[in-house]
Order: sequence, then structure tokens, then C-alpha cells
Amino acid sequence: MSELNEGIALFIDFENLARGFTRSERTDFDIQRVLDRLVEKGKVVMKRAYCDWSRFLKAKDALHEKGIELVEVPRRSVTGKNSADIRLVVDAMDMCYAKEHITTFVIASGDSDFSPLVSKLKENGKHVIGLGMRGSTSSLLADNCDEFIFYEDLESDASQKSKVSSDVPEEKKEVFSLLFESVEALHRENVSIIWSSIVKETMKRKRPSFSEGIHGYKSFSALLEDAQARGLLKLRKDERSGSYIIMEFGHKEIEAGVKVEAPKPQRPQRKSSRRPSRSKSASATKKSAETTPAAALVATPVPLPERVPAPKLVARPKRSSIGGMRRPQRTSTTSELNESEVGSSVEPSE
Repeated sequence: MSELNEGIALFIDFENLARGFTRSERTDFDIQRVLDRLVEKGKVVMKRAYCDWSRFLKAKDALHEKGIELVEVPRRSVTGKNSADIRLVVDAMDMCYAKEHITTFVIASGDSDFSPLVSKLKENGKHVIGLGMRGSTSSLLADNCDEFIFYEDLESDASQKSKVSSDVPEEKKEVFSLLFESVEALHRENVSIIWSSIVKETMKRKRPSFSEGIHGYKSFSALLEDAQARGLLKLRKDERSGSYIIMEFGHKEIEAGVKVEAPKPQRPQRKSSRRPSRSKSASATKKSAETTPAAALVATPVPLPERVPAPKLVARPKRSSIGGMRRPQRTSTTSELNESEVGSSVEPSE
């Protein structure tokens, strides 16, 4: 994961976690370890825990001190169950559609009933992290999440933290240990380039009251330079921005300290849609004429197709406009008869 998450929402099914604690013979649930791991991944903007808190009064006070919203889901008198699971699912889906800035959902439970919820959140483009106990976590839920954290691993990580050397004064050990924890967290989250600004943001999330001025430094760069002078860090200054990049800490070398820019893709050359000028076209024609053999330039005679006479039109009798009846044609016999009758009727004059 090269970039840190902008917003993280934490949903805790406390009864399921408490059931896992009873199986592993643990007495206390340290929520601070869970929060310390989550702030390394980004900013936790919402924290809710669902349970019948009348059964877990001791854990109720510890969660309330860490700013976790406690949702009371009392048990039913008949079945002895509560609706904490369905209440958690409804709130998570409401948060998924209403809060676009929340990109990561943490489901602190090992119950396989939350597998459909995990699938739906991933379908909406959310990053889902699961958290639970090894003895009470279903493999179906753990395999469906993008990432799953076991509480036992948080305990082992706390014991394997790199310690500050004894040469450092007592008043400086606190700030240097916080610096080491933040750099280790960024290295664990696979951040490609550990800039000084990212380290300071992580330290502020881990401890909001942090300020380098309290420890006697004018700036955060002065704190890093002092750590390098004591042999705790190895820095490299960026030429463009002037900011520090952490290359090595606690005798651990960061391999991805230098960012290699990917080559820019070359744009395909577009063919010009302009017409060539007359001079260019004339020269091109001349060149083609020179290169073409003379035999190919002689045009071969093409036979013309035979001319087909048009069909003659036959005159049809005219139709009268009245009743659609044909008008009778005058024949030559009737015309001759009429002329003889006219001639006989006219007598010559004396």
C-alpha cells in the first residue's frame, strides 16, 4: 500500500471479541493496541462498539475513555440474543453510501455472518480490514477481507519494537521512540518513499499532543538532523523540494528510498489531413512519370459497349375526362361520306 487511507471507520462486535478472550484465557482487551495499528494506516474518523454493556461493565469504561461510541443493544428475554449484528450491518452500509470520504472499513469480529457485509463493501470500492482472535475467527471471514489482523500479532509487535540506545538522554528517549515507531509503521505499510512530512503526520496521529518545540527543536528537520547525528537515522535531502527522505533507521535499510519515474508513453504520430501544395503535387507527378516505364504510359484501347436502341412507344387511345369512357376516333369513310352529302345538297346557280 503506497498511500495512506484518508478515512477509517471502526465497527466492533464486542461480544464476539469477548468470546474469543474467554477461549484464550485472556482477561483484558487493550483497545489502545488496535488504535495504534489503525492510525498507522490512516485517520480514524469513526469508532463504534456494539454490545449489551450491562454484561461488560469493566470494558465499558476503558472503551469510553478512548472516545469509542458505545451502542447499547440489550438482550431479549425469550431467546437470550440481541440484534447487535444486524445493527452493525445497517450502520456500516449507511456509512458506505452517505460518507464518501470514508474509504476503509474495519470489522472487529470473527463471525462468519459478516462475510456478506464484507463482500458488499468491496463491491462499492471500499477497503475492508478484519480484526479478531485466532481461536474465534472464521476462515471464511478472514479470507474474504482485503487484510486481516489478529490481536495476538499486535501483542508480538509491541514486544519487538526497536529500542532507543542508552546513549540518548532520558528527556530525548520519548520523542525518539515515537519517531522510531512511526518510521517502522510506514515501512510496514510499504510506503515507497518515507518523506519527513509523512513521518510527522504519523507521529501526530499516534500522539496528537506531539510538538517538536516541546523537546527543544525549532523544526522537525532539526529533530531528524539530531537523530542522524546520533547515528539513529540516515537521511537524504531531495534536490527539488529540499525535504528529507529517511533512507535507514535502526540499522534497517529502506530499499524503496529512491523513486524511479516510469517512462512517458509516446504519442502515435497523426497523419496530416492537409492537401499537398501544387508545387509538391506537380513535383511528385513528375517524379512518378520519370520512374514509370514508357510502355506503361501508353493507354490501351478499351472497347465501347454496343448501343441498344430504345423501345418504341405505342400510342394509346385517349381517355375522356367524363366517365372515363374512350373518345371514338374518326375514320376516313365517315369523313368522305360527309363531304359527298355536303356537295349534293348545294345546287349550282343558274
